[in-house]
Order: sequence, then structure tokens, then C-alpha cells
Amino acid sequence: MLKGISAVLSPELLKILAEMGHGDEIVLADAHFPGHTFCEKVLRMDGIQIPDLLDGILPLFELDEYVDSPVFMMQAVPGDELDPEVGKAYRVPIDKHAAGTPDYQLVERFAFYEQAKKAYACVLTGSTMKYGNIILKKGVTPIA
Repeated sequence: MLKGISAVLSPELLKILAEMGHGDEIVLADAHFPGHTFCEKVLRMDGIQIPDLLDGILPLFELDEYVDSPVFMMQAVPGDELDPEVGKAYRVPIDKHAAGTPDYQLVERFAFYEQAKKAYACVLTGSTMKYGNIILKKGVTPIA
């Protein structure tokens, strides 16, 4: 156990976050996401919810400030609706740890899959929130 690091972060996830460079992306996926189909590097965290994971990751992970939005969420398919509570639940840790981050960018389902293919890693969670998938783009860690 390390002091100051959330207990929801596994050693494998900490390694992945440390390996990622500026502009790399990580997918935090719901339990329904076909991560093994689209992602080369997959980490399973079935017992973890995405808001808790965001709350653990964001104190350690700078979001990219050089893009319109460093946060992406899957758009609902035509005829379906997004639950606004999902985005609100994600904004809580984002606003807590990365205040001023622009709102998430909605990405069409199949375009989201294509973006996930290029991501550094995909974390499959236990979240069952419909359209609960989110992608974070890593930024530059400021020099202390």
C-alpha cells in the first residue's frame, strides 16, 4: 500500500499511467464495452466504478490542456438517450481534481470504437451505466 494513492488503483494501472506520454489516451469502459475486441492492452477492474476510478486517477494524471477537450464520452445511438446523470457523476471527480477542464466531447459509437483502438490501454470496469465509457487524453505533468 502506498500513502496518498487511492486503493482503487492497482499496481498494473499505476504502471500503465506512468508509461503513458503526452497525448496518449486511456479508455475507462463500462462492463458492456468490447474492450478485448478493440484494445490491444486491456486491464480488468470488474469491481470498480468509473467515478471512483476517475477520483483515483485524476490526482496523478494531468489532462491535456492543448486540445478542445481531453475527455470523450460515447454518444447515444439514434433513437436512444444518454442518461445525464452519467456525465454529472464523471464531472464530480473531474471538477475536483482538474477544475476548468472543458466539458466532455461526445463521440459517435463506431468512431468511439476506432478511437479506443488507438488508445494506450483500456480499463474494463464493473460499471453498468449505459453509455458509461469515457476516454481521457493525458497531458504534460508540470515540473514541480
